[in-house]
Amino acid sequence: MSEVTVIGVDLAKSVFQVHGAAADGTVLFRKKLTRKQFPRFMAEHPKCVVAMEACGSAYFWAREMESFGHEAKLIAPQYVKPFVRRQKNDAADAEAIAEAAVRATTRFVPVKSQGQQARSALFRTRELIVNQRTQTVNAFRAHLAEFGVVVPKGVQNVKRLVSYIGEEGHGLPAEIVEIGQQLTTQIEQLTQRIKGLEKSILAAANASETTRRLRTIPGVGPITAVAIDSFAPEMASFANGRNFSAWLGLVPLQRSTGGKQILGRTSKMGQKDIRRLLIIGAMGRIGSKHRHPREVEPWLQDKLDRKPRMVAAIALANKMARQIWAMLTKGEDYRNPIAGVAA
Repeated sequence: MSEVTVIGVDLAKSVFQVHGAAADGTVLFRKKLTRKQFPRFMAEHPKCVVAMEACGSAYFWAREMESFGHEAKLIAPQYVKPFVRRQKNDAADAEAIAEAAVRATTRFVPVKSQGQQARSALFRTRELIVNQRTQTVNAFRAHLAEFGVVVPKGVQNVKRLVSYIGEEGHGLPAEIVEIGQQLTTQIEQLTQRIKGLEKSILAAANASETTRRLRTIPGVGPITAVAIDSFAPEMASFANGRNFSAWLGLVPLQRSTGGKQILGRTSKMGQKDIRRLLIIGAMGRIGSKHRHPREVEPWLQDKLDRKPRMVAAIALANKMARQIWAMLTKGEDYRNPIAGVAA
């Protein structure tokens, strides 16, 4: 009887579809297991490759499979879809996962540790509460705008709204004043929660040598450093800095054909959180060039002279991503090129 070399698993909340195949692709078994049956079955099964689609619970099950002695491989869903034949169901998905896992050109997602997932949850929670505060501020502004009170966007302008409803003779209905007070209290509570989470993020950034090294780059703060440490795989998995930049979606989208190179806008095919934070950091560096003109690199100044600010910021974020790859693979801190030229 042929030996099972790869098992494709279609993960779910309660029922898992398992597909076992031999080295030549022969189907050896198809099983539907409950959440309790699945770990018992895999613990008793001989060691093999266990492939799953990368999703919310995949990292937990990948670590479980590795504890059983199996080799866990996670595949991005877009790389599994081409192997689904005709009708889509759990059995077809499990078979497609097993088939994609044995292809030599398939790219796999690194398995995250518990620490990485904990830091990513910390980051995501802060993002959630920041969005909730933004929604509350916008609701506050919108309610008062209906009564002719208009202030610019931004949480920093909430004080103007609070001072307005606190004044006498503003002519606002009592219901609007009460709503404004409730929204003000909610904004203050959310702000305090954000500050508490930022303290935890700063502590996580100070506890790691990787995040400390990342923070030596201008435009990379504790939040960006923790995001890179939490969401990015080992830099050694990328052949060069451009590959890491492409993984973030900071390289041009290619539509080349017939030997003619046709480049479009940035692909945005990658980790959006790190990409967004790097662009924000790049915009911050560009915004500070008026205060520190001598610290602007010549190539960046040339970009700003010829291109819009956002285009220059994306180019700078691309360069920052390549610098991050070089620093982490070589184990070096950031070296300011301007200081090197001045020396």
